[in-house]
Amino acid sequence: MKAPDIALAVPRRRRFDIWDVLIHLFVALASLACLLPFLHVVAKSFSDDAYVIANKVFLWPEGFTAGAYAKIFADESILRSLYVSVIVTVLFTVLGMIITICAAYPLSRKQLKGRTALTVIFMFTMYFSGGIIPEYMLINNLGMMDTLWSLILPLSFSAFNLLIMKTSITSGIPDSLEESARIDGASHFRILWSIVLPLSKPIIATLSLFYAVGRWNAYQDALFYIKQQVDLRPLQLKLYYLVIQASESFQLEAMQVSLSNPEVLKASCVVFATLPILCVYPFIQKYFVQGVMLGSVKE
Repeated sequence: MKAPDIALAVPRRRRFDIWDVLIHLFVALASLACLLPFLHVVAKSFSDDAYVIANKVFLWPEGFTAGAYAKIFADESILRSLYVSVIVTVLFTVLGMIITICAAYPLSRKQLKGRTALTVIFMFTMYFSGGIIPEYMLINNLGMMDTLWSLILPLSFSAFNLLIMKTSITSGIPDSLEESARIDGASHFRILWSIVLPLSKPIIATLSLFYAVGRWNAYQDALFYIKQQVDLRPLQLKLYYLVIQASESFQLEAMQVSLSNPEVLKASCVVFATLPILCVYPFIQKYFVQGVMLGSVKE
């Protein structure tokens, strides 16, 4: 082997880059900023009241106990609120994606006349809205107060998600596929079902997660629209009522729960409300990452 060959065979040492260190450090700090508060809440939910009162619980439970979770599962109203939240989130996500896809596909087609004006109209709603009072009056006049539809229909469409879906279809699906399908006699519905949707799985999964998380965490509309029908209160509204109470006794509708420190019950309710989303995310993580990175790499 010649000397130049030997030199090429020796691996080159990677040059130290201060920017790589800073980027990794920033990512690590950002991850800890998101993870540590949740670990603190989990630790409080499994800790004994005395340790929480003494502020001795940080990232690990002290005086391990699951009494707060036992009280949550013993209360039928909490489980009923969980059921309502799941039903509303599923219906809201499905309806939102149907509306978004059916609006984004026509706006992405060059054959549609006036699509630019329609897109501007949709964008207008992102910056200007009627406000809470007109929306409340509309829901009341439509007779949707104290119904699940008041939690599903008003927010089931997002102009932001529409623009993302439209951009994804326009940039991610070649026009040649549509042209070849139309030559074969395929209609727009056939093209949408057989070509656009299969090639749009990453962005569909991403927007579905946006819709689901947004609906799962929302409680303000339920606070306004669900007044008399207590059985229709979602889990987040139930959690809201627990958080705003400062007394040491909490009325959980069907039973009286007395705790020496209400923070334990609050922490357990937060964990209880967060677990469903954490369980769903790993199954769509692959598509979510692809959807988020869509358009960031150009050929």
